[in-house]
Amino acid sequence: MTPRPLFVAATASYLANCALGLAVATRTIDTRRIRWVHHAVYISTATLSGAAGSSLLWHPGDNRAALALLPAAAPLAAIPRVSARTRGHVALALTAAPFFVTSLILSFSRSRR
Repeated sequence: MTPRPLFVAATASYLANCALGLAVATRTIDTRRIRWVHHAVYISTATLSGAAGSSLLWHPGDNRAALALLPAAAPLAAIPRVSARTRGHVALALTAAPFFVTSLILSFSRSRR
């Protein structure tokens, strides 16, 4: 079994969470009554990212994608502690983007063995 679908799912969840956050921030979508949706997508992103990163332990072979995703754990862990109504929340969320993109690209590249 290849971990590639986990990297695709984690990146898609991250992008969905960013898109939802942007839509709420620009008042395109009103989630006052369903605020839990953003939280649920965040939990999905964190869980899928953890599963993809765990491929270091269970998938023999090329682990560059998992290693590239590991630094995203820091902003994902810190984001709940920063108010969503601040620029810091946005900036912190966006610091994870390069790690998701890199891990996704590496998950599709061939092993160098």
